[in-house]
Amino acid sequence: MREYRVLSPTAILGYGFPEESFRAGLEREPDLIAVDAGSTDPGPYYLGAGVSFTDRTAVKRDLELMIEAGLERNIPVVIGTAGGCGAEAHLQWNKEIIIELAREKGWQFSLGIIHAELSKELVLQALQEKKISPLHPAPQLTEEEITAAARIVAQMGPEPVMSVLEKGARVVLAGRSYDPAVFSASALLEGYDKGLAIHMGKILECGAIAASPGSGSDCLLGTLREDSFIVEPLNPIRRCTPTSVAAHTLYEKTNPYILPGPGGVLDLRETTFTQETERAVRVTGSKFLPSETYVVKLEGAKPVGYRTVSIAGCRDPIMISQIDHIVEAVRDRVKDNFKRYGYRYFLHFNIYGKNGVMGKLEPKQSIDSHELGIIIEAVAETQDIANTICSFARSTMLHYGYPGRVATAGNLAFPYSPSDFKAGAVYNFNIYHLMEIDDPLMLFPAEIIPVGEEK
Repeated sequence: MREYRVLSPTAILGYGFPEESFRAGLEREPDLIAVDAGSTDPGPYYLGAGVSFTDRTAVKRDLELMIEAGLERNIPVVIGTAGGCGAEAHLQWNKEIIIELAREKGWQFSLGIIHAELSKELVLQALQEKKISPLHPAPQLTEEEITAAARIVAQMGPEPVMSVLEKGARVVLAGRSYDPAVFSASALLEGYDKGLAIHMGKILECGAIAASPGSGSDCLLGTLREDSFIVEPLNPIRRCTPTSVAAHTLYEKTNPYILPGPGGVLDLRETTFTQETERAVRVTGSKFLPSETYVVKLEGAKPVGYRTVSIAGCRDPIMISQIDHIVEAVRDRVKDNFKRYGYRYFLHFNIYGKNGVMGKLEPKQSIDSHELGIIIEAVAETQDIANTICSFARSTMLHYGYPGRVATAGNLAFPYSPSDFKAGAVYNFNIYHLMEIDDPLMLFPAEIIPVGEEK
């Protein structure tokens, strides 16, 4: 029976994995080692600022093990959403680590690089041609938002990765990628069913999170067959169950049966999850339905100001009982104190122990906590203004005289000195839209470079 085996070492490059699990995966003779290196989960800062949310040393450690194994066993290694966000700065950052490793280890191989950052001119032209539509709940895109974006990336499907693999790349470093693309591309080149290959990639992209107990820092193996695929963890403390695999299939999705992606949708209406062995699950029935027009998702982030934060704690039950009133009183005092200057700012109080996680969505209104964690956040058009607003809010809350107050030395306890942290530039996602394209390769120029030949 024909099989194609894909080893996913970790949920995100840099999250790490046990070497024992990785070796167990290599013993299964995989046809591909693939990893997703990014996500929008950490927020817009990393795309806008062009920096990685994963640590360089941790990324280098994971790449060393993966690429070394791939070269020794002649297994292609594919990395998607390089550097965490997949823009050009992230791609080059990840490329530098690979070249540094090759120099240190004496490796020689062909490196395929696929770019995914778009010029504003290209996106503006597509907008004028009415080829861009919003993804709910995003509004219609405007020229102003495109111009304001610091970086814009498009999310590639499997086709650009397939093209580079066909040209002989042994290691592929791709910019912003549809998560399953890097896990499915090589199998699609071998003629496997696209629905099954994409669905298996959807499971593999988060490593052993699809197992029980789940972990984003452990390995998962996918075995693709003509009529099904099997997923199983490589650490003996974990097992895949129909529930764990189905749950991972559905997470982050608004529709449990139809999962959109570049060029079509994954149709799961006839999918079944069956316990194959004690630790492995077989999946059947997944289908890929191509769309009439090929669309890709665009992601963009724009700068909106500068942030300063102060972290404090409160253990006074009298203050805790009045915290909503105190927050509003401090907010009003800040506004009044600086009204003559016309500062434009955002002032937010995150109250942990009350509704710090869910905010207005928190269903429990009463406070049972004996203490509160308070994060004061100020965002303004300059760092100096943010510093001023945060500092004044912090000092006002520290000494605010509320009814029934007993102690007068101060209302807040600060775990750090200095109490205020200048967090720097702040970005918001401002592009979350779909773009129609005529060719799956047209937005994603690729090159293949020799690595290590200078030796």
